[in-house]
Amino acid sequence: MEINVQTQFCGVIGNPVEHSLSPAIHNAAFRKLSLNFVYLAWKVDAIGDAIKGLRALGNFRGASVTIPHKVSAVPFLDDLEPTARHIGAINTIVAVRGRLIGYNTDATGSVRALKEGGVTLEGRRIVILGSGGAARAIAFALAAESGADKLTVLGVDDKERSTLASDLRSKTNVAIEDAFLDDRTLGRAVPEAQVLIHCTPIGMSPKTDATCVPASLLHRGLAVMDIVYTPRETKLLADARCAGCRTIPGLEMFLNQAVAQFELWTDRPAPVDVMRAVLESRFQ
Repeated sequence: MEINVQTQFCGVIGNPVEHSLSPAIHNAAFRKLSLNFVYLAWKVDAIGDAIKGLRALGNFRGASVTIPHKVSAVPFLDDLEPTARHIGAINTIVAVRGRLIGYNTDATGSVRALKEGGVTLEGRRIVILGSGGAARAIAFALAAESGADKLTVLGVDDKERSTLASDLRSKTNVAIEDAFLDDRTLGRAVPEAQVLIHCTPIGMSPKTDATCVPASLLHRGLAVMDIVYTPRETKLLADARCAGCRTIPGLEMFLNQAVAQFELWTDRPAPVDVMRAVLESRFQ
């Protein structure tokens, strides 16, 4: 499709964004459906200035929002859809008749990835590592939909973590525990857990040899999902596989949330097979 004055544009806002596969999968999907759209990558530090600039451009249709802006972008939008408002974090912006609306497709994408991966959530003890925007979305989705028995949040940002835990306690009925993320708290929480979800950037390319979970804590009764998707198998997932754990790569959550984004921007069913094929090709 030729880029012209009618071309609608979307993009990913974050820092870093060099690793992002969003441009590849969304542009392939636009081409498949012959849509006059293009998707770009924007490395952004000043989120408010970036959103103000995008707001001024008439052909802006929407954006993916990633680390570290999933929470900080919220005050610069005109409205949030109910799930995003409940969570207090977004990963998607949709431009609708001059207004910018925040959505959170991380929430549904994470639960779908877990269930499609054969992970039982009801009655389980779940540990989430991290307390940022993605962790918020996943924690609220699990608390609302999974029927989990207990949710433990471990993070290094005391204020962020305690705020998340407090919000979960006040807005959901799941038993919530939170603590600083270190070897001691991991040693207490992971052995009794059935599901472990990693929501920090640790292990992301280029620092692919990093993990915050000692391999000795991983056990056969544990399902492990890492939302980092570059590399496809992080050190955490490799260690988990060796320990006999069920593993869910971040690629699955990434695909599910991207499909929902595409449909919000275009009002068309996403060509899921094309989007998955692009992702798979990048890891061959």
